[in-house]
Amino acid sequence: MKQLNWQKSTYSGENMDCVEIASDGDLVHIRESDDPTAVIAIMKAQLAACLQATKAGRFDHHTR
Repeated sequence: MKQLNWQKSTYSGENMDCVEIASDGDLVHIRESDDPTAVIAIMKAQLAACLQATKAGRFDHHTR
């Protein structure tokens, strides 16, 4: 895997318990900062659809 430019939210501050993302072409790589060896990759379009569905409440039934 090529070197990725990982970014985390500025809301995280110095905490090491946050999600980090890196973009690579059509892929977005996602990892947990306290375990950077576990990385998942998803197509940008799929991630956008997932975020839209989450914002629309389509997964809320999983939290009940």
